[in-house]
Amino acid sequence: MKNVLSYKRVLAVLSKLLVAWLSCVCGMAMAASPPSIGKIRVHEAAYEDTLVDMARAENLGYVEMRAANPDADPWLPGAGTKLVLPQEHLLPDGAREGILINLPDMRLYYFPEKDGIPVSWPIGIGADGLLTPIGSTTVVRKMAGPSWRPTAEKRARDPSVPDVVGPGPDNPLGAYALYLGWPTYLIHGTNKPLGVGRRVSSGCIRMYPEAIEALFAKVAPGTKVMVVNQPVKMAFKGGELFMEAHPSLIQADAVEAQGRFIPEVPEGFMKRVISMAGDAAPRLDWPLVRQVIRERRGYPVKITQSASIGP
Repeated sequence: MKNVLSYKRVLAVLSKLLVAWLSCVCGMAMAASPPSIGKIRVHEAAYEDTLVDMARAENLGYVEMRAANPDADPWLPGAGTKLVLPQEHLLPDGAREGILINLPDMRLYYFPEKDGIPVSWPIGIGADGLLTPIGSTTVVRKMAGPSWRPTAEKRARDPSVPDVVGPGPDNPLGAYALYLGWPTYLIHGTNKPLGVGRRVSSGCIRMYPEAIEALFAKVAPGTKVMVVNQPVKMAFKGGELFMEAHPSLIQADAVEAQGRFIPEVPEGFMKRVISMAGDAAPRLDWPLVRQVIRERRGYPVKITQSASIGP
């Protein structure tokens, strides 16, 4: 009997050690997740370039292209014009698993199960009054060649829409759809790619046809989905603090319409920057911090001054 009890005690201890080890490993894996993905590039425009065409070719959305290049004519930037391609993205705060969507930067981040290195694509989101919901859900099913059935609200706004649109080039859902645990909300393709990177949907999340095809192949039912609203993201890289500020949802509408918006500093923003900086707070470049939050260009900017090196 004593041997049996000793054996059980040993198993209990080993079980606790295993749990602790797994927690440590998971914590290390989380810590190893990169603070950002991609790299900012500068493109010299050709005569025929437009921000719309360049956005799709470079896996970007229209509003993020226009926010990054506020002085450029979106339809005729002009040959030789230097355009910023904001292809580096700080990861939003949230679980590093499944699908993480940040509405202000209008991007979807997918974390593969094996290596956890995220992939990101631009998205179209809900228009004012038809907001994409914030919170957590899951992919409940997926379908290639989905049929589109407009909601009652959609039919009330436009009685001319048909009861159902089957698969094909006229289908607003495109060729692939991921159905979420939120009824009537989907992640899907589109037959109108110009709507990607803009606030034009009825709340669903739109992707370029090539992007939804890639995501569709990776995602299985049960995949977790988290939607957040984080206009300002911050993260340390190489001991320096970077900040990426995007137009708020309301400001995004102004960016699309006029290419400009009224600058504003969110309540409590400065305290948040100081808290995030921690021991690096004395090295914060406050004029630059204020410039970044006013301009909201949508790409990471180093906001700490590099530590001085003694003689």
